[in-house]
Amino acid sequence: MRALCWHGKEDIRCETVPDPTIENDRDIVIKVTSCAICGSDLHLMGGFVPEMKSGDVMGHETMGEVVETGKAITDLKVGDRVVVPFTISCGECRQCQWGNFSCCERSNPAGAKQAKVVGYPTAGLFGYSHMYGGFPGGQAQYLRVPYADVGPIKVPDGLSDEQVLFLSDIFPTGYMAAENANIPPGGTVLVFGCGPVGQFAIKSAFMLGAGRVIAVDSVAERLALARASGAETLNYEDKDLQEQIVDLTGGQGPDSVIECVGLESHGHGGVMESLQTHLTSTERPFALQQAIMACRPAGTISLPGVFINIVPVAMGTFVGKGLTLKTGQTHVQKYLKPLMQLIVDGEIDPSFLVTHRVALEDGPEAYKTFRDKRDGCIKVVMKPNG
Repeated sequence: MRALCWHGKEDIRCETVPDPTIENDRDIVIKVTSCAICGSDLHLMGGFVPEMKSGDVMGHETMGEVVETGKAITDLKVGDRVVVPFTISCGECRQCQWGNFSCCERSNPAGAKQAKVVGYPTAGLFGYSHMYGGFPGGQAQYLRVPYADVGPIKVPDGLSDEQVLFLSDIFPTGYMAAENANIPPGGTVLVFGCGPVGQFAIKSAFMLGAGRVIAVDSVAERLALARASGAETLNYEDKDLQEQIVDLTGGQGPDSVIECVGLESHGHGGVMESLQTHLTSTERPFALQQAIMACRPAGTISLPGVFINIVPVAMGTFVGKGLTLKTGQTHVQKYLKPLMQLIVDGEIDPSFLVTHRVALEDGPEAYKTFRDKRDGCIKVVMKPNG
């Protein structure tokens, strides 16, 4: 089969790899009908994530048609259309039973190695390094799905791929980020980063009762999309950004801040930032720092933005203001049914996000277009099988 494979920093190739097969009775294999490039994939492309190996198949936003099932699979059959969560979860350990699917204690075969770094094992992830299990990803023509009796959700008739594909990651991620933000009824929410997760965080914040959302970015197309969802917008490149936030909130500050940027954020410029951005692979917590500054005292910061290593933050400011921080990989399985129902009921149509549709062979160039924010690119969807 054809797949997008990692061969080092800035080196993504479309090449031929072995077809997946059933390896466990709880597996299924799907023929991928749609997959997408995630912002987290750009961290892999940029060389930020350790334990990647040359030839690793990329991708964790995937859906398709079931073509083979293991003997233990009874709720899915050949021909079913399914969306696959990026988190691989057993459904039986205590974390899964608690609903913390991204903290699954059993699904990561590299759990012992991971525990030496982070203290304990967490869930395996598709296409996201050998620290998370080395599972081949879904930017490919076919995908093996472990624990398929726990993860994939069937797609109701009448819904297109683009309406449901983002249930695999970014829609639940944006929703969980808004849920983690402890938004008071009618409260004010500030969202840093209007990329795909930020766009779903904006819509989710309103669905969860926010009275007002202020979105921060610098890309015109992203800011326009945020405004179309009802948000007010600010440009993060403005040197007086904090003053603008204070003024917009009548001196009170936002009740909740959702930081959707993570390790590759930018501030308003300057020599040191330029050097750090262009000459190193150092993680840059500018957005997180600004979120700490912007949040009102006793407010909540929700952090879906990805960090890999240790970063310096203004912990004195954080503690002094009595802030709460909630973060983590998304517990996708927890949200699949309720968010699918929102789509079925017409409360949201996630296809609003798609700007680019390409073939798998065009994937390496699409990675660059998405990374560089060229051609108005907000979200790329690929059709591996035509």
